[in-house]
Amino acid sequence: MSAPSPNSLFGMGNPLLDISAEVDKDFLDKFGLKPNNAILADESHKALFEELIGKFPAEYHAGGATQNSIRVAQWMIQKPDKVGTFFGCIGKDKFGDILKKKALEGKVDAHYYEQEEEPTGTCAVCITGDKRSLVANLAAANAYKKDKHLDLEENWALVEKAKVYYIAGFFLTVSLESILKVAKHAAENNKVFCLNLAAPFISQFFKDGLMQVMPYVDVLFGNETEAAEFGKAQEFETEDVEELAKKAQALPKENTKRPRVVVFTQGKENTIVAQSDNKIDTFPVLKIDPKDIVDTNGAGDAFVGGFLSQLVQEKPLERSVEAGHYSANVVIRRSGCTFPEKPEFH
Repeated sequence: MSAPSPNSLFGMGNPLLDISAEVDKDFLDKFGLKPNNAILADESHKALFEELIGKFPAEYHAGGATQNSIRVAQWMIQKPDKVGTFFGCIGKDKFGDILKKKALEGKVDAHYYEQEEEPTGTCAVCITGDKRSLVANLAAANAYKKDKHLDLEENWALVEKAKVYYIAGFFLTVSLESILKVAKHAAENNKVFCLNLAAPFISQFFKDGLMQVMPYVDVLFGNETEAAEFGKAQEFETEDVEELAKKAQALPKENTKRPRVVVFTQGKENTIVAQSDNKIDTFPVLKIDPKDIVDTNGAGDAFVGGFLSQLVQEKPLERSVEAGHYSANVVIRRSGCTFPEKPEFH
């Protein structure tokens, strides 16, 4: 076990401002959205953002999967400040300023690549009951450049300082070369590299990039929908989440000193953990009355954040899962990926 030190947890991804509102089924149908999905915006979604803000009482929250997880991990750790480092690309605009302010408030050491061509990315969070449909307009987030940011000496020094790395699969659509540079550094130095399957479309349409990164993945996260889609793309020929976890665990691995751990969440059902020797552990989530659920946006990110907060302190795996369940349970009682001042995780 070790006390966390500044910059020991590194995240890189798409910093987005969430625009969140409760919508109705008609709204989902109008824009062809599925209730528990995440997609990238295209031309057909231009009007969606305007309507979301115009028609519904929308709230703005700092978002982006990886950034959410790093913020939650920092919140769980509390002290010292800036255990979490975050890299991503924003615009020089009002939304970018909000993200900088939120990172500062959350005590995260955010180093944004700021450019003027593209505005800061946004994500429409369309909430129906306890489901959330995400439509991400990456904009600036998509303009992250390895040579303009990650490779700079002072930035790479922060990567080298870290012991645990986390990148959500969403970043595969932005900069595969940045992910691979970090992943290879982790493997060569026997550090822990974590990846999230992020959304079904990643396994479907970014399979090649995903599988280039997979040999470097020490901890793989996903939910049941993403696991099923990954299984389909990999022709695992099973829909059983435990079997999917075992098969993902057994995929080829670069750093053999660390057997891969696969962690699949299933909403209110048990979390499944696959480790070497075909062993499956199941962990029940914390009970919650459905009427206490405000929205599930950020629940998966919060789970990962809680998990990482213990992983970076070298706590046992069970403890990481417990912390993940705790964080997710806190976040689903609130709007967006937000949390009270201090955690009560003991």
